[in-house]
Amino acid sequence: MASLTDAEIALSRSAVARYIQLATLFRSRIMSGQWAPGAQIPTIEQLMSECGVARATIRQALGLLEDEGLVSRYRAKGTFVTDKARAHVWLDVTTDLRGMLNTRDGATIEVLEDALVPAPERWPHDIGTISRTYRRLRRRHSRDGRPFLIAEVYIDASLASRLPKRAMTTLTAMRLAASIPGVHIASARQTMTIGSSDLEVSELLALPLNAPICFVDRSAVDQRGRLVLVSKGIYRGDVVRVDMDVK
Repeated sequence: MASLTDAEIALSRSAVARYIQLATLFRSRIMSGQWAPGAQIPTIEQLMSECGVARATIRQALGLLEDEGLVSRYRAKGTFVTDKARAHVWLDVTTDLRGMLNTRDGATIEVLEDALVPAPERWPHDIGTISRTYRRLRRRHSRDGRPFLIAEVYIDASLASRLPKRAMTTLTAMRLAASIPGVHIASARQTMTIGSSDLEVSELLALPLNAPICFVDRSAVDQRGRLVLVSKGIYRGDVVRVDMDVK
């Protein structure tokens, strides 16, 4: 009996649909440059042999990448990585306050929910004096019609009224806090973790179930020590890059 390949072993250990697993594997090969822009990828027969799956499963996986614009398939020629793959990872998640205040060119913000709520019992970070009431915004960020971020933003309700209405659909979370008249951001904290999308997140971000996502929690305290903002963001994992200056 022939031994299993590494790919077959990895696929057999997961409960995630195999075509989604394969799409993640193939996407990683594109992002890492193993399959370079313009290059022809292995044939379906070669991928079937490597991964130990049926032709239809390979086709489903490649179909997902084609929908993302990462590959193009041509009858009688094969499948090729597109030039779009060069710019596929375009979203920098910054690690300093100055970067957090930057806006994202070409991005649009859609408000899905807007309500006054009591302060949640648990926050991502234990900093600042917590207010009794916060304005909670649930927003979806997109670029070129493609959603890349779902965020819950909590702004101190006593301060949120100072912001103009249009700010809610034009400013990033940290920029919202910094734009409140009379407020100076004295300190901020950020935590990033990696996970996989559930049904709701998959639908909102147009992702396959269990696709990689990046959780980014941010908190901001003003000059009076008040917790003026908490943002709980979920980014598409396939467009995120984290840059850090190491000094």
